[in-house]
Amino acid sequence: MDSDAIRAKWDARYRSSHSSAEGIAAVLIDNTPLLPTEGKALDLASGLGANALYLAGQGLEVHAWDISPVAIDRLNRRAQQQGLTLHTQVRDCLARPPEPGSFDVIVVSRFLERELCPAITVALKPGGLLFYQTYTRAKQGGSGPGNPHFLLEAGELPRLFSELEVAFYREGEEALFVGRKVE
Repeated sequence: MDSDAIRAKWDARYRSSHSSAEGIAAVLIDNTPLLPTEGKALDLASGLGANALYLAGQGLEVHAWDISPVAIDRLNRRAQQQGLTLHTQVRDCLARPPEPGSFDVIVVSRFLERELCPAITVALKPGGLLFYQTYTRAKQGGSGPGNPHFLLEAGELPRLFSELEVAFYREGEEALFVGRKVE
């Protein structure tokens, strides 16, 4: 599927969504003590931006990128209502991944593009943290993608980010991973 088709799909989904945002990723909530007290964070494929808003509330300088202009517009309105500053961008992360050494924290929630993993690793500053949560092939029921290409195999997430030191990992219907870039 090309970028325009993907954008249209997500725009339609966010237009029809009645919720203001999906929930904050459990990997972020469960591991909040690992967050730095300052620094630059990226919510990659942010959707409606619950993670971005949470990170901004923790005092970080937050960038939120998503392919959907509808999602970014809704996120900007919520940030303004909450008095939070975000740097948002409509951005195809596959076509334009984050620049090397540019973030102290990167959060990815329920988005899986394996070819992007090396760029995510390189985008972390030394000592930077990656908080990653997405569905596994063990998932039950109708939530999450049905296409196995977008589902992790058992133990796959730590392998995709093998250059990072594992700070936390748990796997079930979703894999929750926190990795630190060794300085």
